Amino acid sequence: MAKTLIAITDSPFPSLDPAKKALAKFNPEYRMSKSPSAEDILAVARDADAVLVTYARLGRDLLKELKRCKAIGRFGLGVDNIDLPAAKEFGIAVNYVPDYCLREVSDHAMALLLALARKVPFSNKLVQSGRWEVPPITPLRRLDGQVLGLIGFGNIPRALAPKAKAFGLRVVTHDPYVKPEMLAKAAVEDASFDALLGMSDFVSVHAPLMPATRGLMNAAAFAKMKKGAYLINTARGPLVDEAALVAALDSGHLGGAALDVVTTEPLAKDSPLIGRDNVILTPHTAFYSVEALEELQTKCAGDVARVLSGEKAVYPISA
Repeated sequence: MAKTLIAITDSPFPSLDPAKKALAKFNPEYRMSKSPSAEDILAVARDADAVLVTYARLGRDLLKELKRCKAIGRFGLGVDNIDLPAAKEFGIAVNYVPDYCLREVSDHAMALLLALARKVPFSNKLVQSGRWEVPPITPLRRLDGQVLGLIGFGNIPRALAPKAKAFGLRVVTHDPYVKPEMLAKAAVEDASFDALLGMSDFVSVHAPLMPATRGLMNAAAFAKMKKGAYLINTARGPLVDEAALVAALDSGHLGGAALDVVTTEPLAKDSPLIGRDNVILTPHTAFYSVEALEELQTKCAGDVARVLSGEKAVYPISA
């Protein structure tokens, strides 16, 4: 009987031990691609029983060359790097981890909101430079009663809402796909996009990146936001038109912004977003915790193991 072969297209992880533990019963052979190029992936995956992928693109031309593949496990929340119709056509089950890093990203978004509201980075900068002064930091407003607008109400903003409400924030959302009963259960108000922008003191972006949402937060959107409002983005960089954001900050219309993601990463060293006291930048770390990465690998590889055993995946996206 042929040995089970698992191909790994790419891995940003310091160790794949959690994934290997989930697949241990097969005692598989692992082959790591030298690069995420199609040629290198096929060199290790053409005869693989399953493929583990993070960022590499698995298009139709590549998938049709996989001779034995039964399962593809995506280490992540989305599967936009995998041609799902082709995978289905070729009988390859695809799974992902839709509840990955919900706690981490919602915590990070809340931390950015608090840091903006209380001007923590700017205060720290003053004190570290030898200035123990309050006037440069004023005014500061009480959070209780202010409005947090959530663009999108998927799993992450649903986790964020109760954290924000615990600080007394009123939470509203715009998501054309969310069901009214979900909003009622979360005690979150529904609003049109324009209405949300006009009423929110903080706008936190959680929409998926699609052609229709690319540049969603643009000059027109910023003009509709309250003067002095703050923008937070822990979703996808291209959701925000960065030139328009810079203009809105320069004009003083926006009070500040906190971004964990930008359009092009890493952020250019000469970016006009750098060096501003009212802008907080983190290097796409909202997803990270030791526990989240272990859970991600375990769930993803565990579902691959289920498919290889003839069972259904817990988190299938295509089968």
